[in-house]
Amino acid sequence: MQAFPHSTTATPTAVVVPPSLALPVIESAFPRQLHPYWPQLQEKTRLWLLEKRLMPAGKVQEYADGLCYTDLMAGFYVNAADEVLQAIADYSAWFFVWDDRHDRDIVHGRVGDWRRLRYRLHAALDAPRHHLHHPDPLVAGFADSVLRLYGFLPRTWNQRFSRHFHTVIEAYDREFRNRTEGYVPGVEEYLALRRHTFAHWIWTDLLEVSAGCELPDAVRKNPAFRRAALLTQEFAAWYNDLCSLPKEIAGDEVHNLGICLISHEGLTLEEAVDEVRRRVEECIRDFIEAEQEALQFADAIADGSIRGKELSTAVRDSVGNMRNWFSSVYWFHHESGRYMVDSWDDQSTPPYVTNEAVGEK
Repeated sequence: MQAFPHSTTATPTAVVVPPSLALPVIESAFPRQLHPYWPQLQEKTRLWLLEKRLMPAGKVQEYADGLCYTDLMAGFYVNAADEVLQAIADYSAWFFVWDDRHDRDIVHGRVGDWRRLRYRLHAALDAPRHHLHHPDPLVAGFADSVLRLYGFLPRTWNQRFSRHFHTVIEAYDREFRNRTEGYVPGVEEYLALRRHTFAHWIWTDLLEVSAGCELPDAVRKNPAFRRAALLTQEFAAWYNDLCSLPKEIAGDEVHNLGICLISHEGLTLEEAVDEVRRRVEECIRDFIEAEQEALQFADAIADGSIRGKELSTAVRDSVGNMRNWFSSVYWFHHESGRYMVDSWDDQSTPPYVTNEAVGEK
């Protein structure tokens, strides 16, 4: 099954989706979209990773395009202005690199390195301009991407984004401690933590940047809009768990819905896979219903005023991109080298990461 007539990778190949991971409803009812800026996006994000020293040059050259990080964002925020999409894509690429650093710090027991990084990211989030030249490339790259995102919408949006990402950093710290202690959280505890480590509300905040319009609380917190947004992110997080289960079992992970179900509900591996898949499919069905309610809400706020029309259009754009997230996430997991564990020499060590501690001591 090929997602696009013309693949987004340099070497077009048919994408084979394993039956256990195939979701026919995504392939048939969620047509994949791609922002026309994608080719430039891929090139510029690759150059940004090099410029900010977020990955060694050899690894950028060998792995960056195949990891498909830009494909994921270009398939989600399809109505964004080019410069907005570029800022989002660079931030997203940074997020993946940060996730890998977090994992390597855990694997190699670098408690002090993680603690320093955690505090520096909090500081950079509050004052990105003062951290643009930080010795740790991960801190400097974060400051650069955040500062660019802060330039698109008013200060109130920036403050909300900052609050949400401070929570993400602390959730990563909770994961660090859980894994260091070998603690597998209970299912409900895990699901609550996952909403922060997957950054549910960050990706939802960025819908507003994509639409070029900050949404007031009455719109963002409307039950129909909020439910559609949450289902979009729950699908993405749980489908990620389904696809990354072999990688995370190999890497002694404890944060995966399947692992939590095995540990706390007594399920076999096969039963856990079936249960995660059931939840994923339920998200899709529920979203289709929530999507209609959110679009009705968009119609209702178009009250004939200029402001009403602006908000209605922004909500419609956001809901359309929520729908895009399903297909973009789905195909990303089958195209990205991030999940091709069977091709790695060591299934517990991704070939695109470095194991050395990085940053100022």
